[in-house]
Order: sequence, then C-alpha cells, then structure tokens
Amino acid sequence: MNRKIIFDTDIGVDDAFALAYAAKTQTILGITTVFGNVPVGQAVKNAKLFARQIGLDAPVFRGCSRPLGLAQISNSAKVHGSDGLGDVLSNPFDDQADNAVSFIIDTIKSQPGEVTLVAIGPLTNIAMAINLAPEIIPLVKEVVIMGGAFGTHGHAGNVSPQSEFNIWKDPHAADQVLSSALPVVVLPLDVTHEVLISGEEIRQLNVPILTQISQGYLKYSLEREGFEGMALHDTLTISWLNHPEFYTTVKSPVRVVTEGISLGQTLRRLTHLASRYDPFAECGEQTLCLQVNAQLVREAFLSCLQQSKEQK
Repeated sequence: MNRKIIFDTDIGVDDAFALAYAAKTQTILGITTVFGNVPVGQAVKNAKLFARQIGLDAPVFRGCSRPLGLAQISNSAKVHGSDGLGDVLSNPFDDQADNAVSFIIDTIKSQPGEVTLVAIGPLTNIAMAINLAPEIIPLVKEVVIMGGAFGTHGHAGNVSPQSEFNIWKDPHAADQVLSSALPVVVLPLDVTHEVLISGEEIRQLNVPILTQISQGYLKYSLEREGFEGMALHDTLTISWLNHPEFYTTVKSPVRVVTEGISLGQTLRRLTHLASRYDPFAECGEQTLCLQVNAQLVREAFLSCLQQSKEQK
C-alpha cells in the first residue's frame, strides 16, 4: 500500500535496505535524520549520498544529536563501519540541512491524517515533535517503528539481555512516544530476527550499492553468527506498510524502562489482574507485531528489489 511517509533514520547499513525498499513502494515526503548508528551529521551525509545513489529525489533534514535524558552513547562502528555505510564509499556531501523536527510538525499539520512516520532509529525526533506540538498527535495517520523486544521465540535484547538498540539509545524518548496517544505499530526483534537474507541474495538484488555497503556487515555476521547474511531489521517497517497481512499482532499498552539494569527494555501488559500500581493506566494501546510469515516477507522484498527500474 503506497503511503505518504516521513522516513526517520540514523542511517546505517540495514537502514539503507529499508530506504531502498521504501523508495520503490512508498511516497517519501522527506528523510529526517537522528543520531544512533552514527552521529546526526554523518546521518545527514549518508542520507544525501544514498538517496543520490538510488535515484531518490527527497529532501533531507537534520534532527536531534543526542538523547533526551541520557549522556550520548557510543555508535555502531563494528557493525556498520565508522561512517555507517561500511566505509566503502566516498561521500562528497556536507552535513547541513533544515530542521527535522520542524519539518515533521509542519508536514503533519499541512496534511492532517495523511502522513505516516516511519522511524527506524532512536525516537528522539518524534518525541521532540509531540512535546513541542502535541496538537499533531491526532493528525498522524500512523507511526511505524523498528524497535524493542518482547521475548517471543527467545528474541529479547541485542545490546543487553533485555534491550534493543534503537530503544536503548534514547529510552526516555521511546517511553514518551510509545505511551502516548499516537497510533504506533511496533516491529520488534521478535519478528525482525525471524527474517534473514543471505549475502548471495543481496548480491542478486538490482541495487549494487547495497552489495557494496553490506560487505563489512556480512563479514561481522559470519564471524559472530556463522552466517553470511543479515536480518532485515528496519526493512520490516516497509514490509508492514506493503503487506500487514504477513504479521500477527496484539494490542497492548507499552512502557520503556528508563533506568537501572533493564535500561531500554520494552514492557507490554501481560495481565489485567488488579494491582496497586499500574504503569500502563494512562497509556494508549499500540499494535505489536509478534509473529511473522518470514518466507512471504522475504519473497516480497527480494522480488521488489530484484526488479529493474523499467519493471518498477
């Protein structure tokens, strides 16, 4: 299903796969960048470079450079390379861009009920937007995020036993967004770890830059996991927009732990038994994807990106 989307990203290797998929299937109003895999300035440069490489004409905006309530945490150089895109490309672009949070607010206000926010990095830009302009909350069509982990099939954290990277990088922002009245769809590790593609399948895609930038990622995966491939983490947000029928969901309020040994853990309501303190009491219910038909997701993604531009 083609939608008008704002693509919010800390663009690294798997983010680039999602952006390539979105460019072929969605109407991208703009790319908003945020710190995460790389500093926000590098994310701006990466977004400009990757958009040019895939022929995507979409404006790029510069978002938040640090978490709302934590000190800055180190980036993901071991997986994504020091530049976020595998350290294989020359990047001639600068890091200057208009303000991402203002763009989000203005775009939603100008197109009420029409804009979907796709967020595949820390949720800082989204939290800032609803803090500065809470009136946009009922105007958002949907927020689709890659983040969190709820333990389905043993898929819990990837930076700690409990916590997923995007949420862990700014748990305060994530808690604000997920506990708000925004209509959020969550693609957590519970489903993203189920959808894997091999290095050979990547090389068969009609997007040569994805082969280039994924070399280091695949090497890291082979060394750590014994598999030359990768999970299509961020790409599942676009898969959801195209084929929500591939997913089994539950509705639940969600909170995020913002301190202690479980920092960044996503929690959903597991019982309706009465308790003295209910941290979910004022929260809206969100849509959580906990099961996925991995084969159908893979087939749809590979088929789309194997097409030539003429076949699009």
